[in-house]
Amino acid sequence: MKSQTLAQLAQMIKGEFHGNGEIIITAAAPIQNATSTEITFLERADRKNLLKKCQAGAVIVPVGLELEQFSTIQVSSVVESFKKIVNYFSPSRDESVIGVSKLASIHPTAKIGANAGIGDFAVIEADVELGDNVQIHSGVLIRTGSKIGDNSIIFPNAVLYRNTIVGKRAIIHSSAVIGAFGFGYDSSDGTHKLSPQLGNVVIGDDVEIGSCSAIDRATYGSTIIGDGTKIDNLVMIAHNCKIGKYNLICAHTGIAGSTTTGDHVTMAGRVGVRDHVHIGKNAVLGAMAGIMNNVDEDANLVGIPATPVGEQFRIQSAIAKLPEMRKELKALQKIVEEMKNKLQERK
Repeated sequence: MKSQTLAQLAQMIKGEFHGNGEIIITAAAPIQNATSTEITFLERADRKNLLKKCQAGAVIVPVGLELEQFSTIQVSSVVESFKKIVNYFSPSRDESVIGVSKLASIHPTAKIGANAGIGDFAVIEADVELGDNVQIHSGVLIRTGSKIGDNSIIFPNAVLYRNTIVGKRAIIHSSAVIGAFGFGYDSSDGTHKLSPQLGNVVIGDDVEIGSCSAIDRATYGSTIIGDGTKIDNLVMIAHNCKIGKYNLICAHTGIAGSTTTGDHVTMAGRVGVRDHVHIGKNAVLGAMAGIMNNVDEDANLVGIPATPVGEQFRIQSAIAKLPEMRKELKALQKIVEEMKNKLQERK
């Protein structure tokens, strides 16, 4: 087991220790889990209340922040310093694929770029093109005509259907499915016949797609994911969607067909978006928002159906008062009924 004194760790991350520099640290951990031989971190002074029950031996803090109950290391960049210490105690393992496995199946017409790595049991079909330094992990299936840009990584068991285009430096995590048939059917005769699925998926540069996410191909043309967009695990993006640049799409979000988004859109967990709507740039859709109509630029919506945050808070406040209002209504109804009865008696 590795161990360092607090003073030694401070020297390692070019920080200044305060308190007992001889404390022995054996690991790094988050605030809620840290023990007396572990170091944790606090990014901002206004979060000091998080340390009330903390058992850490020491805390990494911003320059100028002093904590009476803890020995500290003051640094200019808390997160970067904590990462260095985490990597020291638990070094990252190299996950890269070196060379082309003899157990991989590669079609003779496939073009493999320089320094590409292809793992065991990966399948590369006809006319596939892999750029330089591409990493294809074990069990990946890349179907006919697909193209993967330089320095992209595809983790185990992901599936890319035919003619999928992936840009440079993209990351596709395990069990993602790119380019499956869209959920489109002709039901005119009372049965459900699959509509033509002749398009593909085009993924931009620097895109990341989480595990078990699915992006359907377009009926015609392309389903598009813009440069720099980050997609969490378990996200569904339907056929013909066009997602803008630098979107953030969190887990369990479902986006129905032919929806478009501007740049820098954020969708929190379990957002549901109906088909054929547009989400304006810089819009923020809160967790579990139900999007039924177009969304303006810079909007901040929550709720089902989604409404502006302030309006939704008023709605929720009113709903919370409904039980009390129901009692008051019943009392008023009783009073009105008594008054009606008295008027009838006078007649």
